[in-house]
Order: sequence, then C-alpha cells, then structure tokens
Amino acid sequence: MSTSIVFCLSKLLSWKPWIPGKQLQFLKPWTVGILTQRELTKDTSSDLLELNENDLEEQFVRGHGPGGQATNKTNNCVVLKHIPSGIVVKCHQTRSTEVNRIRARRILQEKVDLFYKGESSDIFKHKEEAERKKQEKRKKAKDNLEKKKQFKERQKLDLEE
Repeated sequence: MSTSIVFCLSKLLSWKPWIPGKQLQFLKPWTVGILTQRELTKDTSSDLLELNENDLEEQFVRGHGPGGQATNKTNNCVVLKHIPSGIVVKCHQTRSTEVNRIRARRILQEKVDLFYKGESSDIFKHKEEAERKKQEKRKKAKDNLEKKKQFKERQKLDLEE
C-alpha cells in the first residue's frame, strides 16, 4: 500500500512534500480561510451523534475580549443553537468566521452527544479517563515529594551521627 504525497507551500515559500495524516500548517495570511490538516481530522473517529443542519440556528455576532478593532468591529463570533435540545454554543476562538463555524459545530456535536447519551457517551468516558490520569499524576507527584523529604531527613541524620 502506497501513501500519496502532496506538495504544499511551506513557511519559506518553498514546496515541500506533505503526507496525508500529518499536520499541515500555513502562514498567517493563509490561515484566514484555510483550515489546518489537524482541524479537518481532529478526533472524528469517535461515535458522535450527527447534527442535522435543519435543527441548527446560526448567528454571527461581535466578539469580545482582547484584540481591539479587529475583535470589536467584526462579526466573527458564531452562536449555534440546537433547537430540539435547546443547547447554545458560542465560539470565538479565532478571527476567522469559517474556522469558528467548524469549531462551534464540533463543540455543539459533543455537547448534544453528551446530552442524549449521558454517561455512556464517548466524550464523558474520555473526560473521566483524563480526570483519572490527572489524579494519578497528582498522587505520584505527592508521593515523590514525600520520598524526597524523607531522603533529606535521613541525610541530615547521617551527617549528625
């Protein structure tokens, strides 16, 4: 099985090979209307409920936060409402309306999946797993710190003798 190689324009305006499945980054001027490869393929393998476009109500509003005129005078913040469940998502992660639309749909899809499936949802399972790993990491760090304290105390006792 052979992998197809596509040539893309890289940061220094030279053509370099790109293999599908790898992350593709663009310079700032090109990021406005073009998604990175990671955006297009980010975690679509999970079994999420599909959104019907007829069930969505989409609005574009002015953003907020830092950014000055670029933020305060452009309608690039996306507000999506899933009418059957009443879930509303507001996305203003980037300055690009197109990227915000895609991200808002992904976030809404995850929230709707969690709303309908509850604890059996893949999203819920991933969050639980991440929380469990975080707790294990904290416990391990705490144990290591305690071991270091005990080691230093033993060294002090050995030096005093």
